[in-house]
Amino acid sequence: QVQLVESGGGLVQPGGSLRLSCAASGSMFSVVSMGWYRQAPGKERELVARISVGGLTNYADSVKGRFTISRDNAKNTVYLQMNTLKPEDTAVYYCNRPPPFAYSYWGQGTQVTVSS
Repeated sequence: QVQLVESGGGLVQPGGSLRLSCAASGSMFSVVSMGWYRQAPGKERELVARISVGGLTNYADSVKGRFTISRDNAKNTVYLQMNTLKPEDTAVYYCNRPPPFAYSYWGQGTQVTVSS
């Protein structure tokens, strides 16, 4: 059973930055794509960034140019650098494999709140 542990969230003012981390258990991390999702209150969970095994990245239009996903296979960790944060980025952020291969298990997520 894979375990995903997200961290790094918090309260930040508009225009600020945060770096999220996701530590994954298991030996398969280095051979699977990973992604960051978010879920705002009253909304469905959405994929905002993904990174392939080889490091190719893809972003939702809403975060393109502001967020950067990266991975460290030696540490079984995926990161999300979030810059120029906006109030609409407020959500709980989760990591998991991109669809349709997402694990049935989801971590607890990490809350990001962008507010002045």
